[in-house]
Amino acid sequence: MTENEIARIIVDVAYKIHKLVGPGLLESAYLAMMIYELQRRGLEVWWEHPIPLIYEGVELSTVAYRADLIVGRKVIVELKSVEKIAPVHAKQLLTYLRVSDLHLGLLINFSAPLIKDGIVRVVNDLNE
Repeated sequence: MTENEIARIIVDVAYKIHKLVGPGLLESAYLAMMIYELQRRGLEVWWEHPIPLIYEGVELSTVAYRADLIVGRKVIVELKSVEKIAPVHAKQLLTYLRVSDLHLGLLINFSAPLIKDGIVRVVNDLNE
């Protein structure tokens, strides 16, 4: 399955969750629902997955980042439940993509009144 195919499923799941429960819950609640729904659809899901710090080609002992979700070993998903996405959120996701050598990420803010306005696609050299 390609990154874009996985992303379509992720977006579909986010729409379903937002339609059923709406905005206003904690990120951890949305995370649990996303994991459940994505696994129900047969996708491999890692959550709170550590991303090591690699500097000059050397993996340093510290865990620099934790991705909310990595789906299908190809797409990083960062979940938010905030009034407004800040530019730093997309920059953070791009950094996760770069250090993990992945190419597509989705930033999903479940507090958006319309979920379509709360989804940001972040790309790191994706061959589409």
